[in-house]
Amino acid sequence: MTPQTADEALKLAEDDRDSVIALTQDLVRLPSRGGIDSYDPVLERMENWLHGHGLPAHRLTDTDGQNVALVSEVVGDPVGPRYVLDACLDTAPFGDEKAWSRPPTSGDLVDGWMHGRGTSDSKVGAAVFAHLAARLNAVAGGLGGSLVLLFDVDEHTGGFGGAKAYFEGSDAPPRVDGVMIGYPGIDHVVIGGRGVLRAQMHVYGVAAHSGSRSSSPNAITKAAQLVSALHAVELPDTAGETFPLPAKLTVTAITGGQGYSTVPDLCILNVDIRLTPALAQQDAVDLLHAQAAAVDAAWPETKSTSIDFTTRWPEYALPDSSPLRAALLDGAHAVRLAPTAKIAGPSNIGNYLAGLGVPATAGFGVDHIGLHATDERIRLDTIEPVQAAYQLALNVLFAADQHERGC
Repeated sequence: MTPQTADEALKLAEDDRDSVIALTQDLVRLPSRGGIDSYDPVLERMENWLHGHGLPAHRLTDTDGQNVALVSEVVGDPVGPRYVLDACLDTAPFGDEKAWSRPPTSGDLVDGWMHGRGTSDSKVGAAVFAHLAARLNAVAGGLGGSLVLLFDVDEHTGGFGGAKAYFEGSDAPPRVDGVMIGYPGIDHVVIGGRGVLRAQMHVYGVAAHSGSRSSSPNAITKAAQLVSALHAVELPDTAGETFPLPAKLTVTAITGGQGYSTVPDLCILNVDIRLTPALAQQDAVDLLHAQAAAVDAAWPETKSTSIDFTTRWPEYALPDSSPLRAALLDGAHAVRLAPTAKIAGPSNIGNYLAGLGVPATAGFGVDHIGLHATDERIRLDTIEPVQAAYQLALNVLFAADQHERGC
């Protein structure tokens, strides 16, 4: 059965409620901290669930052969659109476990809340999406396209290896029409985010003995001047009402020197710039080069500063006319939730996808407390309306494409 009304979608979500909670508990009880724990147990648990519900599943690996994601695809109309539901199965670290009121892998249910690391980010999202796929798989013959589950286990490392393996790997699909990411939060549908440009600036001096009578250009001193210059740069405020957040520049790390007896000849600065339409990627690149050149000119005895750009994700915002944006907001409103569209300050996987030309919502999910913090937990009574909202959104997206094709 494919629900046609909000009440029907809520009824199916209610029927799935206990199963969603049980699967989420199982996943939470398997520690999967990014870069710390083995991902095999959590991947195996989800694989078994998918196979047990008639869904195919296969793992994706990176270039080193390490597991980075689990993928399952429900294929309906082969010429229809392909939509991806994305959630991560790895988690943030636990932090100080003694500060938790319950063990981070407890999955305890207390007063309408489930406790544990990864409950909100985003094992419950994965459990909800798995149940939606199982529902649609039962009626795949009438599905107006294909639905993909992408469960990343390289998200909290910052590598996003699962997404990269799926969207850019050797078996990348020829077409993806949209992605909905199951990050938590019931008050907003995240429809955009500031981009990010990250760079390492290699600032040079001239090595010498620190006790020498003559002075030698000190890379740390030179770098300090560059830090001050970067701090003083006036960035454009906002790009207007459609993108209300300002650009931001932060020096996040300084590395240089060793011991006491040597004047350092190299100091490395890590710089993070948050991008907006008013300060796009090339603007930020030009800014760093200009500031480096100005400082270099005052230090003629040294090598010019070199810059390595490590991350380039564009800013993005889905327009009001975006079918993906409208479908999820309308679905949420239909089940009596009241999220608003939001452009996020931090960058997210949606920015990466924007760079590939793939539209994405980057957050809408259950109500939660303690994301990445002590006593992370989710509000259980928000699971059903969130699942129903996604169900209604998928119905609209697949039906719209069928209508356009005259099916």
